[in-house]
Amino acid sequence: MIREFTHIDLRDRNSFGVEQRAARLVEFETADDLRELFRGGIPEQWYVLSGGNNILFTRDYDGVLITPVGRRITPLLDDGEAVLVRAEAGVEWDDLVEWAVERGLWGIENLSLIPGKAGAAPVQNIGAYGCEAKDAIERVEMFCVETGTMLTLDGRHCGFAYRESVFKHELRGRVIITSVMLRLHRTPQPKLGYGDVEREVEARGGVSLRNIREAISAIRRAKLPDPKQTGNAGSFFKNPVVEASVAERLLAQWPDMPHYPAPEGRVKLAAGWLIDRAGWKGHSEGHVGVHERQALVLVNRGGATGSEVLAFARKVQQAVRERFGVEIDTEVNIL
Repeated sequence: MIREFTHIDLRDRNSFGVEQRAARLVEFETADDLRELFRGGIPEQWYVLSGGNNILFTRDYDGVLITPVGRRITPLLDDGEAVLVRAEAGVEWDDLVEWAVERGLWGIENLSLIPGKAGAAPVQNIGAYGCEAKDAIERVEMFCVETGTMLTLDGRHCGFAYRESVFKHELRGRVIITSVMLRLHRTPQPKLGYGDVEREVEARGGVSLRNIREAISAIRRAKLPDPKQTGNAGSFFKNPVVEASVAERLLAQWPDMPHYPAPEGRVKLAAGWLIDRAGWKGHSEGHVGVHERQALVLVNRGGATGSEVLAFARKVQQAVRERFGVEIDTEVNIL
C-alpha cells in the first residue's frame, strides 16, 4: 500500500538537513505499489530517494520522489556454510549488518554503521575498510518502469567498480531496486588489514564477528560526525584514481602520500589527505565547512542551503586541483 505526500518538507529526509521541498513523494513497499504508481504513465521527472544519506538538494524538487519502506529480511537458501539472504530495499543497512552478525554470518561486518538503506547499497557499491557491497551481493531485484515487470540482475552483471554500478549509468531512470540478495558465510572471513581495524579488534579480545563490528563502529564514530547532530552526507568526495605516472610524480614531491593499487595498473589516492594538505581540513565559510577529523566530509554547521554546500565543495575541488593537479569528483548525488 502506497503513502503519498504533496509539497513535503525534505529537511528530515536528507542527512545534510537542507530545507527544500518536493512537489510529491510516494512511499512504496511492493512491486504492486509501483505498478499502481506508474499505471497512469511515467512522470516526466522522478527520482528514488532512499535514506537521503548520499544526496544534496540544491533547490526544490518539482517531480515525484519515490521512497522504499519495505523492511523484511528473509533467509532464502542455507547449505550449511553459505546463506542467501533477501533484504527489501527499505531495510536500514546497519540493521542488516547487525542481523547478520547476530546469526554468525560473515561478509558485511566491515560495512558496519554505513548510513542508508539496503536498496541503495548496490547503486553506490558502498564500501569501507577494505570491503565493498559487491563482495556479498548475489543478485538485485528491480522493477522496470518502462514495462511494469520485475527483473533480476546477477551481481556479476551489475557493473560494480569503485563507487560505481550499472544503476548509476545504463539503468539510471529505468529501474527501481526493490530488494537485494546477499550471499553470507558461516566460515570466518575476517578482513583486518585496513587502517586501525586489527588493533581495535585485538583491544576487544580478538577476532570475532561482534568484535569486528564493534571495532569498526567505534572507528567510524570517532572520525565521522553524526548526521543527527551535524548535517552531512558522509564522504562527499571520491578517492581519485590516477595513472601510475601521475602518482609517481606526486610521490616524488610528497613521499608520505597515501596510495593504493587500483585496476589496470592505476593508483588510488586518498582524497582526504589531498584536501588536508591543500589546507582545507577544518576550514569553514559561512554555514559550511570541512569536518575537523575527516577531510572527506563536508558539514552543514547550521542553516546552510544546498547551493552553499555545493559552492563550497567547488572551492575544495579547485584547491586540490591547483595544489596537486588532481581532480576529485563528488560521491554525493547532487539534485
